[in-house]
Amino acid sequence: MTPSVTGLELAAMLAVNVATATAGDILIASAFRQIGDFDVIIARGGLLRAILTVLRNLRFLSGFTAMAISFFSLLFTLSHADVSLVAPAAGSLTFVTNAIAARVFLKERVDRRRWVAAIFVCCGVALLKH
Repeated sequence: MTPSVTGLELAAMLAVNVATATAGDILIASAFRQIGDFDVIIARGGLLRAILTVLRNLRFLSGFTAMAISFFSLLFTLSHADVSLVAPAAGSLTFVTNAIAARVFLKERVDRRRWVAAIFVCCGVALLKH
């Protein structure tokens, strides 16, 4: 039996998944930029110090929490909709939101090729439901 949800419910579930995955990715990337070179930390204080440095970083912990929420929201969504729709849509939309968030929050340079790819991804996601 195929799970059934309305289009609006599916969109809301995907939105939660994509938003939390993107937040997790951006927070973890930001945390590691803040922490610095992992090899230098290990060289100065060993692996245990490096692990403790990461685990004490609030951005890392926030990103880890967001990624956990994203994972469980994906499980929830998969229990209510077809995997052939949910998996590609969630992954593709996360690619797009990561590009936008990286540009806005991390000040990364996102070149034209990536923006064009993001547009094609959006078109592909739109075709999934039809």
